[in-house]
Amino acid sequence: MATGTPPCVVSSHTMPLTLFLLISLSLSQSQQFVIPYKAPSNCSQEQFFDISSLSCVSCGQNQRQSPTGLKCICQNGYQTLTTDKMSITCQQCPNDKPAVTQDSFGCILCPGSLTEEGQCQCPAGNVLVERDVNGNLLDEARCEACNGKSPALSVPNSDRSRCERCHASFINTSCMCPSPNILAGGLCLPPGSLSTNINPNVNFAQLKFSVLSAWFLENLYSSSASCLVFSNLTACQALGNMCVMNMHSFSGTSTDACGIFNIIFRSKAALSSTQDISYWRSTLPWLYYGDEPGLASRVLQTDPVPVRFSLRGGKKNTEIKMIAAVYNVRGEFLRWESVGRSNLQICPTPKTEQAAAFSFGTSYQENCVLSVEELLRTNPEPIFYDVFMDLGGDDKRKLLPLPTLVKNQQYNGRFINQGGTFILLSMCVCTCVSMFYAQLFYTESIKNWYLSRRIFLIDTLSGREKIISSRPKVIRVASSIQIKFQLVPRTQEGQVFPPLIVVTYTDVPVTDNKVQTLSISFTVEYEMDQNEAQIKTDTALGVMGGVAVLYSLLKTISWKRRIASPVIDAATLIKFLLFYAGDLANVFFVITVGTGLYWLIFYKAQQFVSVLLPLPVQEERFVTYIGCAFALKAVQFLHKLILQVTVDIFLIDWERPRNKGSRIVQGETKREISTVSIWRTYFVANEWNELQTIRKISPTFQIMAVLFFLEVLGFSNLALRDPWTTLIRSPDAYTPPYSLILRYGLAATLWICIGLLQVFFFTVLYEHFVEDKIRQFVDLCSISNISVLLLSYRCYGYYIHGRSVHGHADANMEEMNSNLKREAESMCGQRGLLPNTELQTFHVSLTNHLRLQYDRIRDSLIRNNRPSRLADSSAVSLCETHFKAYHTMNNFLGSVIDHAYPDMDYIVKDKLMFERVMGMEFLEPSEKSIFYNDEAHSFTDLLFYGNEATLLIFDTLFFCVVDLGSQSFVLAAVLTYIQQTIFGFLRSILGRRNLVNKTLVDKRFLI
Repeated sequence: MATGTPPCVVSSHTMPLTLFLLISLSLSQSQQFVIPYKAPSNCSQEQFFDISSLSCVSCGQNQRQSPTGLKCICQNGYQTLTTDKMSITCQQCPNDKPAVTQDSFGCILCPGSLTEEGQCQCPAGNVLVERDVNGNLLDEARCEACNGKSPALSVPNSDRSRCERCHASFINTSCMCPSPNILAGGLCLPPGSLSTNINPNVNFAQLKFSVLSAWFLENLYSSSASCLVFSNLTACQALGNMCVMNMHSFSGTSTDACGIFNIIFRSKAALSSTQDISYWRSTLPWLYYGDEPGLASRVLQTDPVPVRFSLRGGKKNTEIKMIAAVYNVRGEFLRWESVGRSNLQICPTPKTEQAAAFSFGTSYQENCVLSVEELLRTNPEPIFYDVFMDLGGDDKRKLLPLPTLVKNQQYNGRFINQGGTFILLSMCVCTCVSMFYAQLFYTESIKNWYLSRRIFLIDTLSGREKIISSRPKVIRVASSIQIKFQLVPRTQEGQVFPPLIVVTYTDVPVTDNKVQTLSISFTVEYEMDQNEAQIKTDTALGVMGGVAVLYSLLKTISWKRRIASPVIDAATLIKFLLFYAGDLANVFFVITVGTGLYWLIFYKAQQFVSVLLPLPVQEERFVTYIGCAFALKAVQFLHKLILQVTVDIFLIDWERPRNKGSRIVQGETKREISTVSIWRTYFVANEWNELQTIRKISPTFQIMAVLFFLEVLGFSNLALRDPWTTLIRSPDAYTPPYSLILRYGLAATLWICIGLLQVFFFTVLYEHFVEDKIRQFVDLCSISNISVLLLSYRCYGYYIHGRSVHGHADANMEEMNSNLKREAESMCGQRGLLPNTELQTFHVSLTNHLRLQYDRIRDSLIRNNRPSRLADSSAVSLCETHFKAYHTMNNFLGSVIDHAYPDMDYIVKDKLMFERVMGMEFLEPSEKSIFYNDEAHSFTDLLFYGNEATLLIFDTLFFCVVDLGSQSFVLAAVLTYIQQTIFGFLRSILGRRNLVNKTLVDKRFLI
């Protein structure tokens, strides 16, 4: 296709071949191209705006800028002479014919006055006739109507305002195009200039068929020939547009739009390049980076953009300035247009939200569904954009061309830019054995990419068959546009590589356009090289995972000693895996929380951009770590729960019957012996039952406090994928998507911090100044004259020495107060197991012999332990054998504590520091049992109270996993509360049942 004016390219464009080679050699060392910004308004009256090179080019001698600014014309009083098909010369008119003809190619005498442009002027309603019916120039112009029927060399223009000369391609002897010349698109082309065997089909690869395009059929050959033969700038742009509509796709032998474009591109290799860019040939649009794939890495990852982005401070710079050269489908330059004014964003989003897409660091995502009918109505022809990044510079404004990656592009029949797929080989074996996780492999190689230039948004033209005015058979829409910024590795000054525009087009067959819809998306993403961070994470995981294996082995060895079993069997392996599950869960938890906190602090607090968040697809591995941590922690939690509700427990009653006095019965003196009350045992058992589910925090307050910070104070906004730390945001402002890493890091950190503050408050302040239920329970045991033996493993457990220093606890109020007063005034012995000591709590490591004896007595208790029946509402009966077995166990354990059995004796000692740190005992109780002094009340390990760390981490992970799955902190809080309630209820019910079975306390007294 060609316009009705001759090309105006100054001959000074041609450069020697040697200089061209030197420039090409220098360009091969650096693949970043920066050009100055020029618009038609920037060109002087002696220059015109070259739409191909996007620069101002000087006009020739006696020439000036045209009114449009896009070409040169002769000055007033000068006629135009054609010297060749690529340039013009201007000659001054003689005095006897001072006026210049309308076509500027001749001089003439006017019948009247002259215009400011030095041309003849006719009265209103007349048409200036400067040539006769044969096309000969008159000696004097006449004002009359053009004679369209006359075989002249001029024809009326479209608005019938004047007669103008035929196109320059016809200039020979007439306006006819005789054979063997070829008439195409209003041009008379010489024979052999371009093969007529062209392919006007448009390939719609997604639909697997081609369309014989009416637009291509009418304009492809004429535009190609005019570009090749006459170097017509508009025709070259039109040819480039048709190549862009064909997805930049071509093969080595193709004769479609892109194939012909590349033929012309190679034919102009000897000519000068545009803007000193070897890929940008003279008179041609810039469509490709090179003539084959392989330059993407050099273009995208070689030189940073000479702009530094800063988020805060005096040098704050967050505005991304982009500008586009806009062309219509005919190749005409329309304007320079700032990107961000709904030009690349098809969705009808408010402008305030669209502007956020060009605020550096803000991950922008825009999605909508548009009807095909609306697309057809509002886009009759495609508009084309050459996008640049505005580097600023005031008077010396510079532009950086932005490369484009078209996903639909084919090279030699292959989708060259779709070679990569994400293959996620994740194998999280969260069983008792281990966890394996294979790395995320991204097979897409940047080396195979074929970068291009120029894009369009909606094409409803190329899919029209037969005639251009018909309804399109297919339309092609840019359904996905992504602008990707990549941070320069290890930068501390906010430098990025040239942004990449990734476009994915969707072919839509038009069947019922009133009901057809199409999903559209526009995103702006920021990424950095995550390999170093991933290596550090994997290293930490490997090192800490190895330590977890060793620690779990030590726990297993300690467990084997505590159950007095030297055999390594299947139970040993299962126990090791259970221990390892808990330790590995802690490893994953520490790594994930540390990673989330790192990104939260360093991303949100940075001034100059030095780190960027991982992309959502890169967060999948992190989410897998969180899932494994939760699954493993759940295994540990259930393991500890089962251990707590199956622990062996016995309450040793030290109370002995006392003489109440003597009385004479039938002449004989008889002593009355009081019975031992069971209420003290019931009281202690009831208190232990209440202690089973107490915690060092208030779960309800924990949930409410976390929700208050996240939802009320707006801390949740810190998890958005932008670098701003604003907690309260305007409802009209754009809200970017959440980062899963930031969301997890924020929620987990808040939960842990609030939990730790609660633990500090309850353990340091509340328990010291208000109430300490654990110490109160130990005191209660002493006052009640009851000791507690707890065996968590077969030969290992805990002992609370509750023997009263007063010898008895069944006393009235006066006697009890007297005893407490004597104890307060140190007028009696101390409560400790050993003389003159206060220590009442111990770790116990029993001999196998003692445990066997314990089991024999316990077996009789279990056999005789049946649910008690009431004869009435107040009486409780136990069978005689059951009663004897209970007293046998009570007397046996009391005798062991009193050293009554030499073969089952024990010693009391302190644990070594390494024993406390490693959680195991170095000595095995072969001959004597060992009681280890315990000032930390470690028997709470059998309660929720002593496992607060496990519970806190489990609740944190549960809350975060639910939130990551639902993206709702409120739902996560509700489900966490339900989970806590359910497990608390189960622990209470099962613990109560175990207490009833092991201590023989009737469950009806546990209130």
